[in-house]
Amino acid sequence: MEKNKWIPFLLTFIISLMGGVVFLLIHMPIPWLLGPMVAVFLAARIGKMKLYWPVQLRNSGLIIVGYTIGLSFTKPALIQIVHQLPSMLLMTVLTIGISSIFAIFISKWTGVEYPTILTGSIPGGLSQMITLGEEIKGLDLTVVTFLQVTRLMMIIFFVPILVTSPIFAVGDFHAVSGKMAAGWMELFPTIIIFAIVSVAFALLGKKAKLPTPFLLGPIIGTAIINIGLVHGPNLPVTLTNFSQFLMGGYIGLLMKPDALENKGKIITFSLVSGFILILTSLGLSFLLVILHHVSNITSFLSVAPGGMDQMGIIAHAVHANLSIVTGYQLFRIFFIFFIVPPLLKWFFKRHYRKQKQYLP
Repeated sequence: MEKNKWIPFLLTFIISLMGGVVFLLIHMPIPWLLGPMVAVFLAARIGKMKLYWPVQLRNSGLIIVGYTIGLSFTKPALIQIVHQLPSMLLMTVLTIGISSIFAIFISKWTGVEYPTILTGSIPGGLSQMITLGEEIKGLDLTVVTFLQVTRLMMIIFFVPILVTSPIFAVGDFHAVSGKMAAGWMELFPTIIIFAIVSVAFALLGKKAKLPTPFLLGPIIGTAIINIGLVHGPNLPVTLTNFSQFLMGGYIGLLMKPDALENKGKIITFSLVSGFILILTSLGLSFLLVILHHVSNITSFLSVAPGGMDQMGIIAHAVHANLSIVTGYQLFRIFFIFFIVPPLLKWFFKRHYRKQKQYLP
């Protein structure tokens, strides 16, 4: 870390810690993710403080989460995921389709071009859509980023509140609560093997340009060893909370509304769009319960339009079926990563070509 960044980092660390403690005291769900996120965002935007959070810390948190998710992949879980592939495709297409339709209305109300709003509205692909926004000329990257980050922060904040509310049945919340936590002494020596494999696969994933490599790499590496060789130990609650803390501070610094030209409308419709997506996911989750008889919590987190890392953290915290949640989120990530960009590029070329035809 550069010398002039130590003070901003320590300040961010203290603010994040205070946010986590406050959210813990007021009994908010997932306090060590939401607390630092909200505290850092408020300090940076309202307090105008100069803050800094190294991406390496966020990546470390992702590796821990990736290991935890990888443990949930067993042979029976993989068989169940394969059986649900048609449902994964259906849920992904419905979610993206509804987002695309709603983007038409936001475009008309805000006056921002539809391609920009559409790219910012595709759920579950923050890094992919921002990268795509950089590649395609004519898109407003600030609006794309703001729409994606606003939706993500809404999901991260409201989904934990929803899944711990009376709306959802208890489902599998208590079913595995006794085996999720572990003591520190139970980790060794097995955890050393998994730690090496998780880091190695994270670096390999980055080199191979996988989506979210510091999460997906450890998931793949852990799952391979967990299924074929030896079962990894569950992590202590302190360590899983620490992984949330490492990610909360980073997420809090992502949103930068100051760069927006039409702040009022964009912020309003970003919030409305996020709310509509949450309601859409809620409706789709009931359909998933009917199709596969999974718990309400598991089905909602499977189709919620957040990222795999955030949904994985929440699923772990409420003891949902991690392998099913990850399976659906992973399917959507690969669909967005490989299928959506070429489709959008083709659509945008046609869109801009038509616009040129109608220009005087």
